[in-house]
Amino acid sequence: MTEPTSITALPAAPLHALEIWSNPLATAARILKALGFALPPMNRSAGNADTTLLRYEPTVWLVEGDVSVLADTLGDDGALTAIGGGIVRMRLAGPHWRELLLEGGFFDTSPVAFPAGATAATVIDHVGVRLWAESDEACIAYVPASYALSLHHFWDEALPLLGA
Repeated sequence: MTEPTSITALPAAPLHALEIWSNPLATAARILKALGFALPPMNRSAGNADTTLLRYEPTVWLVEGDVSVLADTLGDDGALTAIGGGIVRMRLAGPHWRELLLEGGFFDTSPVAFPAGATAATVIDHVGVRLWAESDEACIAYVPASYALSLHHFWDEALPLLGA
């Protein structure tokens, strides 16, 4: 039997905005050396057991996890800003998570356009959210804390309409 689609508010996690504003090639090389993986390209993610980087903007990444090595690595070429207090993470998992994202939203959630490891910045139910296709079976939505309960309720109400 297939598990039903679920919406789970995840515990708080260290979240930071990583911005690079000068010497991008040299900074990227230092980050590769420090983390052991390269900065992900636009709309993709990369990570290891301690740190995940999600790229939504040309010079900004969302960093989830340990950022201790990044502050020194950036030097004067960028900044790390703690944003975890303003963001709630929600995991959408199960057979209908892609369809659920289309409720109140509009972007291509197909596995070809939004495969595992992809990221997207979009609007759902009139609010800007960031999405990460964590796997083929689940997506993490990064939602402004001020709207998290309302969006969770919105998605709860939509689930029966999807047959989930």
